[in-house]
Amino acid sequence: MSENPDDERLQELREEKMEELRERKQQGGADPDAQQEAQERADAQQEAVLKQHLTDGARQRLNAVEMSKPEFGEKVKQQVAALAQSGRIQGRIDEDQMRDLLKELQPDQQSFDIRRR
Repeated sequence: MSENPDDERLQELREEKMEELRERKQQGGADPDAQQEAQERADAQQEAVLKQHLTDGARQRLNAVEMSKPEFGEKVKQQVAALAQSGRIQGRIDEDQMRDLLKELQPDQQSFDIRRR
């Protein structure tokens, strides 16, 4: 008894799909929805840590920085969260301490002196 050509094609498709799934698993490619969910959980956890360790004034200053410079604001948030999780923050960070932290983390700015003759 010979197999039906449709059955052979179906078996080939199954094998291709299984191979594709194996490759994706080896590459570490997770479900995009799962990645999104994990990112949202990490963001929520980071926000909770920030609320716990920053005063209202410090949070407002950080939000203002993030509005004008999103990448720098995110870097500062990550740094504060890392400091808090490592236990290097005693109490809460107030606005003056946040200002000092921002100055410390800010990349050196080049100033331009233009002299006219």
